[in-house]
Amino acid sequence: MHQLLNFSKAASNLLSITKSFKVGSYHEVQVSLEVNQFTVDLDKPLVFQVGHLGEAYEEWVHQPIVSREGPRFFESDFMESLTRTVWWAIPSIWLPVICYFVLKSVRMGHTLPEVALIVVGGVFIWTLLEYTLHRFLFHIKTKSYWGNTMHYLLHGCHHKHPMDGLRLVFPPAATAILLVPFWNMVKLFSTPSTTPALFGGGLLGYVIYDCTHYYLHHGQPANEVPKNLKKYHMNHHFRVQDKGFGITSSLWDRVFGTLPPSKVAKKI
Repeated sequence: MHQLLNFSKAASNLLSITKSFKVGSYHEVQVSLEVNQFTVDLDKPLVFQVGHLGEAYEEWVHQPIVSREGPRFFESDFMESLTRTVWWAIPSIWLPVICYFVLKSVRMGHTLPEVALIVVGGVFIWTLLEYTLHRFLFHIKTKSYWGNTMHYLLHGCHHKHPMDGLRLVFPPAATAILLVPFWNMVKLFSTPSTTPALFGGGLLGYVIYDCTHYYLHHGQPANEVPKNLKKYHMNHHFRVQDKGFGITSSLWDRVFGTLPPSKVAKKI
């Protein structure tokens, strides 16, 4: 009887130790998860925070905050100013540049109808470039610190704060840098006299794209065509973010099969 009581007591002690071990292990796992989980502080500059989200960045950036007040990006006032652009700066800066390049082709011997046709061709090429960049670069999957940071600066910030009116168009300084390789690319498959007009047409396509993009977010269209275009773009932001990559039109979405379902559009 005495031995039985000792065995019972020993078994009880062992069970108690086992329970303590399980609770302790579970607690350690929970603490570990909390340590590895990063929370973005929206009251602080965001750019150098979002990289810490790791794999959680993809889900976080596609949960939009609908507010006209955009977040602060950098501590530096100078760096912050480079990220904010009023929409009308785009046509004001780039339309004179477009006219210069178009007139250059005219001076090199092309008639006005010929130049007009070349410019239209440049605009058309831009629409494909617009779709390609949006689909394959702006929506690239990232999880590394610098990958998340660069994606947020490039396009993620727009999906997180889609109504931020000062970050809806591309900063002119960044555009000027990117125009250099674009000019060299046009020269590869164009003649010396058609290159300026074709380049000007592509730049005109970009201006139309940026102004259209701003209007789709902040304009109140009354006609059917812009209404449908706004609905189509809002679909991309708030319903089906892996489809609907066109901005100025849905042409290339139709061609490449990335058009959002029509039923979704009707619900908005």
